[in-house]
Amino acid sequence: MKKRKATHIPTMKNIDSHSHVRGESIYVDDIPERQGTLHAAVLMASIAHGKIVSINYTKAQKKEGVVRIITSKDIPGENQIGGIIPDEPLFAINDIHFQGQPIALVLATTESIAREALHDINISYKERPAIVDPIEAFKKGHLHIPSRTFKLGNTTNAWKKCTHIIEGKADTDGQEHLYLETQGAYAYPVENGHITITSSTQGPTALQRTAAKVLDIPMHKIEVDVRRLGGGFGGKEDQATAWGVMAALGATVCKCPVKLILHRMDDMKMTGKRNPYRSTYKIGLDKQLNILAYEADFYQNAGAAADLSPAILERTLFHCNNAYYIPHVTARAHSCITNIPPNTAFRGFGGPQGMFVIEAAIAKAARQLGVKSRDIQKQNLLENGHVFPYGQKVEECQAKPTWSALEKKQSLKKIQNNIDQYNATEKHYKKGLALMPICFGISFTNTPMNHARALVHIYQDGSIGISTAAVEMGQGVNTKMVQVAAKTLSVDAARIKIESTNTTRVANTSPSAASSTADLNGKAVEMACQALRTRLLNVAAKSLAAKPATVTLQEEVVYTNNKKTKIHWEDLVQLAFLARVSLTENAHYATPKIHFDKSKEKGHPFAYHVYGTAAFVVTVDCIRGTYEFDAVDVVHDFGTSMNRIIDLGQMEGGLVQGIGWMTMEELLYNKDGRLLSNALSTYKIPDIYSVPKEINVTFLNTDGNDMAIFRSKAVGEPPLLYGIGAYFALLDAIQQFNPAFEPEIYHAPLTPEKVLMGLYG
Repeated sequence: MKKRKATHIPTMKNIDSHSHVRGESIYVDDIPERQGTLHAAVLMASIAHGKIVSINYTKAQKKEGVVRIITSKDIPGENQIGGIIPDEPLFAINDIHFQGQPIALVLATTESIAREALHDINISYKERPAIVDPIEAFKKGHLHIPSRTFKLGNTTNAWKKCTHIIEGKADTDGQEHLYLETQGAYAYPVENGHITITSSTQGPTALQRTAAKVLDIPMHKIEVDVRRLGGGFGGKEDQATAWGVMAALGATVCKCPVKLILHRMDDMKMTGKRNPYRSTYKIGLDKQLNILAYEADFYQNAGAAADLSPAILERTLFHCNNAYYIPHVTARAHSCITNIPPNTAFRGFGGPQGMFVIEAAIAKAARQLGVKSRDIQKQNLLENGHVFPYGQKVEECQAKPTWSALEKKQSLKKIQNNIDQYNATEKHYKKGLALMPICFGISFTNTPMNHARALVHIYQDGSIGISTAAVEMGQGVNTKMVQVAAKTLSVDAARIKIESTNTTRVANTSPSAASSTADLNGKAVEMACQALRTRLLNVAAKSLAAKPATVTLQEEVVYTNNKKTKIHWEDLVQLAFLARVSLTENAHYATPKIHFDKSKEKGHPFAYHVYGTAAFVVTVDCIRGTYEFDAVDVVHDFGTSMNRIIDLGQMEGGLVQGIGWMTMEELLYNKDGRLLSNALSTYKIPDIYSVPKEINVTFLNTDGNDMAIFRSKAVGEPPLLYGIGAYFALLDAIQQFNPAFEPEIYHAPLTPEKVLMGLYG
């Protein structure tokens, strides 16, 4: 492949850093309240499955300060917020399908009064047995959509050619998003029946569309505005919609502003998480450790409503083979209805759940064959020309280059020797090593969602305002949009302001998700700025009586034939304004080439893929079952990174979040569908003491891909996938102490309690 000359893009600090560290950044709960604002509290179901027999609101309605209690009867339109499938009522009417399901909304003059009034509402239920296990749901035929199957080759015939065939089970629990800012919205009526909603949502258009349906008004009467989120991780892609709609409904009914901010424990109880999966696998290898055949069944715990689970299920299938080429694959996936809150998007969107299963299959095969997992991993890495199970051809593959670079940089043989020496001398401590290669496709797998728009204004003084569909949620996308505009227009970044994400300025948008936000919106910004730049240079050429092809703009100065002129940026803008040339541009970008035929389960769904390899070294205290990650070394395919500071932050944060999912974030429901890990005292996430002692990240030197903005590859979701390696490093250490240990089910997270059981099991 011909090497391209990299485009130099000066790295910027995150433009929000200054206001963040000073506590000046504005979130929904920081918005100054308008006069007459009412505060909302949600009445939720206390059972997981059953019927409402009776509700008595009388005492609550008489409470001083309570203004209104809103139920399904107050909805002027549809009592429905389901996105992919219309199966989720905003407020329950008779049937209850999960504990925490919203039933009504109490509006009061203060939040404390609204919350106190909830205790004055008497509800009686007729309870039914709850289903919390997806396999039990599958056996009963409880599915949100028909099961789906991806196939490549012929596994039935391939098993005959396999020297070794291994079967097993692999389960992954859910994961709480635990964004710092809980779900919330602030809505108020404006003239002529219009509503403005300020929301903590990754999907402004989804909220606008759903609110219009519930309120029975056109979408143009609803304006959704998002300044920033205090974290999302997918948990606000679809699930922020309900709270924004409730606030808008309250504002419509009471004709006054309504604010709804969930308390942490209510947020944890009422919202869905990463989908738990139960899975089975069968893997076949030849004598040279080539994987010839692989079959897997994925039983997705989708929860009581579909939410985004059907799309998440699809991405599980897309990533069932991770970074490996397997000529014969049959992968089946089942979206199962259970009586827990509807599960939803979470960083990786089903991909990590699928990838864990193939890694478990390789680990078990290696164990039975008496080889290292990494021997099988390395032998089967993808190469250019291979084909994914969904039909897309592998191109610009960096699976082997990242693996080789890691081997060379870290000298894995030396690391293994040091570990072997340590384990031979230490009785009560053991070290483990695991490698984790990744391959992750970048695009929304629903092809029509891969588009974005940008609106760019150049003002008379030369300053610039930009509106896009990108939602800033801590990932630094606003900073990257500034970089794109500054580079394309050749202006100082200080001239540029990124406006809030607003459905009136930029309409019909896809959510900020799928690691595609910077690519889609950045491309739109680039197109708009290129059009403006061309327009301005034509003005300059006319003013200088020069040919347009000879005129350029460099660092805010106009050049002709590479010679500096006296026309600076402000002069050029003023010339254009006086000549009545438009200083506004609206651009639309749609990802080319991608397509997918669900009737055949084949196509080219991804713009490109991101690759990388990580090595984990862990030390386990074999008396206590506790552990420390000594180091994680990563070689990652960033493409031509346009902002190494932001990309490194995403890498480290995603990696640690993945480690948390694999090791300590134990999400538990009891048999009655009640969330047991419902507070930060019972649900543990990584803190400063539990992150690896060292995280070393190497930026692989590659050209990137044309469909990545400035050839800088997406970095939102891929880093989380590395966290899967933490599980297998721990497993390696356990087996160094207890060689007989072999898990009946590879079940994540591998908590200290489970580690202790493995050490002595």
